Amino acid sequence: MSQPKIAIFPKIKTLSAVALLLLLFGCPQKLPPNNYAVKRVSDGDTIVASDAAGKDIKVRFACVDAPEVAHTNADKNSKASAQKNQFKWGNLAHQRIQQLVKQGGGRVVLTVTDTDRYGRKVSEVRLPNGTFAQEVLIREGLAMVYRPYLKNCPSASVLEQAEAEAKKNRRGVWGDSKFVPAWNFRNSDK
Repeated sequence: MSQPKIAIFPKIKTLSAVALLLLLFGCPQKLPPNNYAVKRVSDGDTIVASDAAGKDIKVRFACVDAPEVAHTNADKNSKASAQKNQFKWGNLAHQRIQQLVKQGGGRVVLTVTDTDRYGRKVSEVRLPNGTFAQEVLIREGLAMVYRPYLKNCPSASVLEQAEAEAKKNRRGVWGDSKFVPAWNFRNSDK
């Protein structure tokens, strides 16, 4: 007496193929509403991003102040040592944000905390994998905690701890005795 063949093996093959396709190509994901495409990195603490509808927004990084970058030809050609020093650190911060944006696939997740007097959205900026951009800048000594606005910063303690570590280890601007904090540089430049 022959046993009836059970057609289980073709079903397993089909399910395995479907599972493999899902693993290879993934399921389509809907991006959260606070996920933005980065159009441009303006400097070490400012980006231009666009939302799902394509609307551009200027974003100022919350709770930190990065060194300034040269904005004019006069700035770029300046022989003043304070300016050259400021712009050197500003360029390094700018490049680091560009690297982070690239690492995040050109996308960031924003936690908007305020709007500044220039209409920029003041935001905590994270990569899709959770990397906190401000923390990276602070920890590497490429920006400083901006205390006047720290009370509006949900991650203030993380940034203060990162800055203490950078200072202790003399990373970035903390190891440069000629560096002038960006807020002092802007005031002296007027």
